[in-house]
Amino acid sequence: MVKGVHRSSRALGAALAFAALAAATACSAGTEPAGGPPAPAAGQHAQGQGAAGALNAYVEKVRAQRAARVLAAKKWGLARPPLEAPAPPAVKPKITTRKGFETDGEGLPPVFTTVPTKQKVVFLTIDDGAEKDPALLRMMNDLRIPYSAFLSDYVVKDDYAYFARMQKSQPGGIALNNHTLNHRYLPGLSYSEQKREICGMQDVIEKRFGKRPPLFRPPYGNYNEDTLRAAKSCGVKAVPLWASEAFPDHMEWREWDRDLHPGDIVLTHFRGKEDWKGTMPDMIRRVMDVITAKGYAVAKLEDYV
Repeated sequence: MVKGVHRSSRALGAALAFAALAAATACSAGTEPAGGPPAPAAGQHAQGQGAAGALNAYVEKVRAQRAARVLAAKKWGLARPPLEAPAPPAVKPKITTRKGFETDGEGLPPVFTTVPTKQKVVFLTIDDGAEKDPALLRMMNDLRIPYSAFLSDYVVKDDYAYFARMQKSQPGGIALNNHTLNHRYLPGLSYSEQKREICGMQDVIEKRFGKRPPLFRPPYGNYNEDTLRAAKSCGVKAVPLWASEAFPDHMEWREWDRDLHPGDIVLTHFRGKEDWKGTMPDMIRRVMDVITAKGYAVAKLEDYV
């Protein structure tokens, strides 16, 4: 079970405290008529009803959301419902470049595989855009699982509409980030060529989807100082890599202990049966069963970075 208090628990506790306070205030403020209970002050009876009604409405909403999550987990074949992520931090953590991933340049976007947080959350990211499975959008929306897409134009340009639907497929929105125009090995390119690959994709995402993304992931996770300088020049603020990678039939791990850690970034790809042993829903089912079994929830990367 996830350690810490989840968003729903915090809100429920606050609602209960509010209801108790309202009741206590009503009793202490009333007068004692002869032979009967204390009479509420003017307006306090309605206030008490309002607090109780708000509490009941909130409880019913939470129950409905949890019931829907259970049904969605059964519908999509998950071993258990995904855990609900806690509320994101009021102030985003300071992101620094992971040790061993530095370049000589200063003031460049940080490169990292894990977000510094004590919350038991991980972040799901999906790269490139080759497979455009409508079932993925339905599944993620049903389960209310947040994720971030890192797109390459050469594989998304034949169906921008799919990713426009993805962007609006959940109430909080799905962020569409930069994975270059053509998925080339960036350290083998000149600075100007790298800038075209990165900044050109910034332009495409802004034109097609309305927002210039602050996050960029270099193809294959390979970069040099020119990569980071070029990325910074066109608005990139951070370069998330990954700590583990998900497939339909297994997980691959960067860390020596082959395990998840708070704040880990999980990578997967837009792929189908032509490329690996399963569909996109098969992959999500696999990775979510691993994440949930280890007591983690999936949070939205952009809430922390």
